[in-house]
Amino acid sequence: MLQVKLDASVRTGHGKGPARTLRRMGQTPAVLYGLGAESVSLSLDSKILVKELLAIKRRNVVINLDVDNGGKKYTKAVLIKEVQVDPVQGTPVHADFCEISLEKPMTLRVPLVFTGKAKGVDLGGEMVISARNVYVKAKPLDIPDNIVVDVTNLQIGDSIYFAGLIVPAGVTMVDTSVKPCVAVTAASVKVADEEAEGAKAKVPGKKK
Repeated sequence: MLQVKLDASVRTGHGKGPARTLRRMGQTPAVLYGLGAESVSLSLDSKILVKELLAIKRRNVVINLDVDNGGKKYTKAVLIKEVQVDPVQGTPVHADFCEISLEKPMTLRVPLVFTGKAKGVDLGGEMVISARNVYVKAKPLDIPDNIVVDVTNLQIGDSIYFAGLIVPAGVTMVDTSVKPCVAVTAASVKVADEEAEGAKAKVPGKKK
């Protein structure tokens, strides 16, 4: 999993007034919690926070949060749980960070990246993607950024199921659905299915 670094400072002021003052100073109020510890109120540089959020683009990321508590510094491994954004200005209003253990397995959703062109598509088939994400379990730093699914060898009638996905060592697939995440179907079958669904939609309901 990707790692980034952020600096934060412990803040003592609470409530809407101090929070507004922080924002005027270019700081974003935040809170750190997790692992059974008491929550800690923080503040972060808003410009740096926005820059990192744009770089992350909602990917799974472990943040090494360097916290300054009146000159005493320590680092926490955290995940972003929520970032509240001003609906008009688009600036961060508040951020929530959850501390995690790098040695304890956790479950996260990972996107699927489909590569190649299925052979069945060249023969007139249709590729149907049923899932674009999958849940896996592993230590945070072992969780992949994405899982690549090569569809090149799929013929008409072939499917790739969750159990057939290739994941790195130490990573366990949580999803056990029997539904394929991608399949190549005959175009005629797909058209027939769509026509059947359309016919069902046109059947008038029974009058009471």
